[in-house]
Amino acid sequence: MTKNLTKNIPKVVIIGGGFGGLYTAQDLKNAPVEVTLIDKRNFHLFQPLLYQVATGVLSPADIASPLRLVLRQHKNTKVLLDEVTDIDPDSKQVLLKGHEPIPYDILVVATGVSHHYFGNDQWSTIAPGLKTIEDALEIRRRIFIAFEAAEKESDPVKRQAWLTFVIIGGGPTGVELAGAIAEIAHSAMKGDFRSIDTSQAKILLIEGLDRLLPPYPPELSAKAERDLTELGVTVQTQAMVTDINDHIVTVKQGEQLKQIASRTILWAAGVKASNLGQILAQHTGCECDRVGRVLVETDLSIPGYPDVFVIGDLANFPHQGDKPLPGVAPVAMQEGGYVAKLIQKRLKGETLPPFHYKDFGSLAVIGQNKAVVNLGFAQFSGFLAWVLWVWAHIYYLIEFDNKLIVMLQWGWNYFTQGRGARLITGEGARISEPEILLEEPKTVTSVTH
Repeated sequence: MTKNLTKNIPKVVIIGGGFGGLYTAQDLKNAPVEVTLIDKRNFHLFQPLLYQVATGVLSPADIASPLRLVLRQHKNTKVLLDEVTDIDPDSKQVLLKGHEPIPYDILVVATGVSHHYFGNDQWSTIAPGLKTIEDALEIRRRIFIAFEAAEKESDPVKRQAWLTFVIIGGGPTGVELAGAIAEIAHSAMKGDFRSIDTSQAKILLIEGLDRLLPPYPPELSAKAERDLTELGVTVQTQAMVTDINDHIVTVKQGEQLKQIASRTILWAAGVKASNLGQILAQHTGCECDRVGRVLVETDLSIPGYPDVFVIGDLANFPHQGDKPLPGVAPVAMQEGGYVAKLIQKRLKGETLPPFHYKDFGSLAVIGQNKAVVNLGFAQFSGFLAWVLWVWAHIYYLIEFDNKLIVMLQWGWNYFTQGRGARLITGEGARISEPEILLEEPKTVTSVTH
């Protein structure tokens, strides 16, 4: 470690208050360092449950914890609400949008990823993704306003466009969204309207590969597809979206092109790294992969810069297995804990073995009493998998009051089949506004080439 670590108290700067950054800060609570955590949001977001905000099960505050509240007992830690604009590894400074540069001895970058439209960024306004609270509220608005618009529409073709929901991407987020929307239409809102039958809604889940949940074993992928089908979801695999325009989704499946009229199109197909990955590459010469993630050393540092660490979804750790580690919360948590421990070891002149991710399994929920779990040594699905999913998500919520509120809300929803947070809020919350009605959906038919 560099000499200036022996002068005064070492300064550790952490960029990003997600799982990686927050776990690093928490594990440095009693370390002889000064910690500065920088984030452009003042809260930590429990992203695995973001889809439940988007589908009216939970409210935003149920899955978000103010960073200052979480870290208020950490007397060595300061939280800054600001946006990082640049990093200067030579002068060892972090440049901010609204604050003077912050010097560091050790830098931890954990700024995650955002949506990736594979060169079609114009789709972002038509097909929003799900990474932030604002995304979730916008998706919630679109889902529930679609039913309200259908209730007022007398033309059957236009009504069906409002009652057609297209989710693009068959990973965990896409599967969870599709299952949740199906439960809204076929259970939670059944009987709430007088002019429409919500169970007639069409929910389409489109995946480009040959099966859903590609990282999971094929048996669990097949089980997830069967469960979704039972819920009323139409699954289309080996189907590529070639265009989204005028509320029309064009899908290529084999040699056939299909056009689907839908007023609610949701994106769950890909991610790209935050721009700090490219900034680090410009200043340090480190390598980034095709989606902008930084290739890190076995100790999660950048090659040639042992005092700069990249963790979480922004990091590509290629040293374990034939694929990079998955972009899931447990990876970021373990990486944050490892870096915090490594920092403390280095201050004592000691070292740590290379980072090794302990995979305790992966879970995906399809609907109530329906989930799939892969523990490596065992795979199972159904009610037991759902219970394990519930337990894991309650366990990893940051604050006790969040755990309690979510547990009570889930318990109430389980027995009442209700979704108490299905509020239509934000810009365009009133259906009479022009931006909600937009242009009339086109009448389309499938075309074959």
